[in-house]
Amino acid sequence: MAKVSVVVPVYNVEKYLTECLDSIINQTLEDIEIICVNDGSTDSSLEILNNYAQKDKRIIVINKANSGYGNTMNIGINASTGEYIGIIESDDFADKNMFEDLYKTAKENDADIVKSDWYHYWSKNKFSRKNNRISPAKAFKLTNSKQDKSLLRIDPSVWSAIYKRDFLNKYNIRFLETPGASYQDLAFSFKVFALAERVILTDKAYLYYRQDNMNSSVKSKTKVYCVCDEYNEIDRFLDEYPQLKFEYKIQEEINRYNGYVSSVLRIDDSVKPEFVKVFSEHFREEYNTGLLGDEFFKKIKKKEFLTLINSPDKYLKLLKNIERRRKFNKIRKNILSIHFRNGRLSITLFGNEVI
Repeated sequence: MAKVSVVVPVYNVEKYLTECLDSIINQTLEDIEIICVNDGSTDSSLEILNNYAQKDKRIIVINKANSGYGNTMNIGINASTGEYIGIIESDDFADKNMFEDLYKTAKENDADIVKSDWYHYWSKNKFSRKNNRISPAKAFKLTNSKQDKSLLRIDPSVWSAIYKRDFLNKYNIRFLETPGASYQDLAFSFKVFALAERVILTDKAYLYYRQDNMNSSVKSKTKVYCVCDEYNEIDRFLDEYPQLKFEYKIQEEINRYNGYVSSVLRIDDSVKPEFVKVFSEHFREEYNTGLLGDEFFKKIKKKEFLTLINSPDKYLKLLKNIERRRKFNKIRKNILSIHFRNGRLSITLFGNEVI
């Protein structure tokens, strides 16, 4: 049994696949298996995979017809035999120490999950910026979502962690098999953090998350509503665990609200009005039940929320201001990012942490 199984979902990534695979086969942790699941690629991705498999016996290639990200990931997880499972998406790449460091931390703490920070990476200028989503004050401390609900708010980023395989199998945690490759990490991430008893975070970043194609809008109505499917799956999951529902339902609605905002900013203008209508109807129903109170509005701006549920058309106009604000913050963070958490100052300049 390998120490870590690395699952690599592959679909038409010939441009980036070599860089990804090189970063995995050159890991300082050599006792790994590399499960590459080709999801019906029509470019040279499968040929690249087979060439690598001939040279490295740790690489297992599974070839199948195109069925989407969720199904591809589940096939990879089901084929894994490692003690822990990691995920590297095939247009990303990893620091050579990633799996050795995460596995060592996992074993020292008998962790269900070890979650690291990550870099945003732009191919054009080979520019990376540390995400700074994990506070140094919380690093290397055994915790779980009962002790720290903020775990449920971390970006899904399923590829910046390793998961104990027995833990995933115990609760049958898998990806939702909706079409395409949109949003399928949301429910998976929520489930693992809601159920895990032993979680370790590290503020060190290892994974380089490629950003070059992130600005492409989504026009397919099928893909647009995949985000709704993910949150509906979380609702189904919480119904299965009533105690978790009592503790985490409000947090799930906070996540849903923020997730829907991010989605509506990403999708094509032609489908925004219809999506915002669905967005508005869901939260109007939840608000009318009395569920959304002080805890919810500590995280969500109430004036903005009331505009959504009372006047979706006005909310669409309001979104333009939200989008401008987010774009400005993104540019600012790429140049200078200052964080002050739990008494520790962190300054990142042009992607490099200087203090």
